[in-house]
Amino acid sequence: MGEIEAKYLFFGMGYAATASARAINAPNRIIGTSRNESGVKNLKKQNYQAYVFDGEQPNEKLFPIIENATHIIHSIAPNENGDAVFTHFQRQLEKAKNIKWLCYYSTIGVYGNHNGLWIDEGAKCEPENIRSIWRLKAEQLWQEFAKKQGIPLLILRLAGIYGNGRSAFEKLKSGKAKRIIKDNQVFNRIHVKDIAQVTKLAARQELSGIYNLCDDEPAPPQEVVLFAANMAGVTPPKEEFFATANMSKMARSFYNDNKRVSNNAIKKALDIELFYPTYRQGLEAIYLDQK
Repeated sequence: MGEIEAKYLFFGMGYAATASARAINAPNRIIGTSRNESGVKNLKKQNYQAYVFDGEQPNEKLFPIIENATHIIHSIAPNENGDAVFTHFQRQLEKAKNIKWLCYYSTIGVYGNHNGLWIDEGAKCEPENIRSIWRLKAEQLWQEFAKKQGIPLLILRLAGIYGNGRSAFEKLKSGKAKRIIKDNQVFNRIHVKDIAQVTKLAARQELSGIYNLCDDEPAPPQEVVLFAANMAGVTPPKEEFFATANMSKMARSFYNDNKRVSNNAIKKALDIELFYPTYRQGLEAIYLDQK
């Protein structure tokens, strides 16, 4: 018997997952889910097979698709009820005999705060943010499942995602950009095309393990906004000090975590360099695409 033809199932085919599907470029062999019919229609316009999965109840149409999938990429965030995919499709996943590779999009938020120090995958995970606590629990759940089933599992801990349509330029245009100043604060970022590149290559190699995926240069958020404003030729927003800035509770919570995350392991594992190693190259590419 010949090798089974690869079939890719994306749970949560949003911004990053759709970019990865485009990179994999396997016509008629990619299936994705979206939370609602509007999202499904959008995916179908891009010539993908698509089904609704709202995370609240299983869609039985996905049962045979799961059982026939060879590569599963999961990007749906967990919540207080746990991991929606595992909760609603555990039985089908356990029955599936063709799965060759699992990929879970997690977050570097699972590390918690490291006071601006450089860390790698060996750093202790001590998240305080509830969303990151849920993510770490989901990671552990999928690790246990993959070990039990004997399936390679790749966990990609993603930094803040940006790219065309989701960058500092859009925030400047909408008036939502802020230059928040907090001493020594940095954030880690990753361009969506680099997520796509890594997912495609990792799927091809069936890479397993836990890897950080961020760019080479953690940077203060106000510098990114200023760089984009100067490039676009617009007046940057005024600087605001973190202690007194008008921010939502969620936005403020991101500043509780401060760390410089190394991406050396994933670059070595796949023998690659990033398309956009810093926010400067990433924003320059976005700006040129918009012109």
